[in-house]
Amino acid sequence: MQGKPDPSQSGKSGVIGLLLKGAAMGAANVIPGVSGGTMAFITGIYERLLLAVKSVDREALGLLLKGRIGAFLKRIDGGFLFFVGAGVVAGILSLAQLLGWLFEIAPVPVFAFFFGLILASIFSVGREVSRWQFSTILAFLIGLGIAASLTQLEPAEESTNLFYLLLCGAVSMASMIIPGLSGSFVLLLMGNYQLIMIQSVNGLMKGDLEALQILVPVGIGALIGLVALSRLLTWIFRVFRDVAVALLTGFVAGSLAIIWPWKDSITTTFTKPDGEEKVKVIGYEWFLPELSTATLIAVVCLIAGAMIVFGTEWWAKRNRAVSEETHGA
Repeated sequence: MQGKPDPSQSGKSGVIGLLLKGAAMGAANVIPGVSGGTMAFITGIYERLLLAVKSVDREALGLLLKGRIGAFLKRIDGGFLFFVGAGVVAGILSLAQLLGWLFEIAPVPVFAFFFGLILASIFSVGREVSRWQFSTILAFLIGLGIAASLTQLEPAEESTNLFYLLLCGAVSMASMIIPGLSGSFVLLLMGNYQLIMIQSVNGLMKGDLEALQILVPVGIGALIGLVALSRLLTWIFRVFRDVAVALLTGFVAGSLAIIWPWKDSITTTFTKPDGEEKVKVIGYEWFLPELSTATLIAVVCLIAGAMIVFGTEWWAKRNRAVSEETHGA
């Protein structure tokens, strides 16, 4: 794993870069089928993020309780976590309203864009495996199978139960930091996506403090899931890095079925105890598009999504090369 450089050392451009990467993670977490972990992975901050979160341990808390704030922040890579975290929050808050509008007026081009984004990221993530052999191929297939099987699960019903909200936060955050597993899609399966990511986030943006009754327990659960899983993933990356990356590549590939742009939702209507009727998505029917102007627009959006990933990768490699030349000189 890489060390923990202070983002402030790289000046304004380094801070802006972390904010943008965090915003990309936050934006991805709002979209069912898209993984914030994938964004972290393809932007090059995934392992550093795991290491930073893992560092929030008993020793770090001891430093905080003793008032040694500087030592505490240094141990947990505080600057990095702050700027990435600020970007994540900004991405979630800004995209929640925009997505609600975009999915209403142009769902196919939006899904096509993110399909291209994730499709291209498979190659980016897969290239991180130093050697493809039986163990890594098997890990890839396992990841592919797990992610693909999630598409066959029937979503649960919406619930505001406190412990269920805590569980939603923990499980969705766990999936958010695993590339290819979408936290928002997990919330969709648990029945609480609309309640948490659309109604509550938008309500908070409009000043409705009652939304905190939903978002606070979800946030607490998310922190628990983040800290617990980051320690496990950090160990796996240290001991079995190639197998872990191959598994994550399979997760990313398996998630493509969820965001295939051309699909019809299979829904059912049920009546809640209070008499309110709700429409529930219980599955999807996938199909190939017809040749049309709308399809051409969607394909252009798909290509644009892929080009962003390849362009980001090219830009990152170019910056690394320039940095190595500068330090070498």
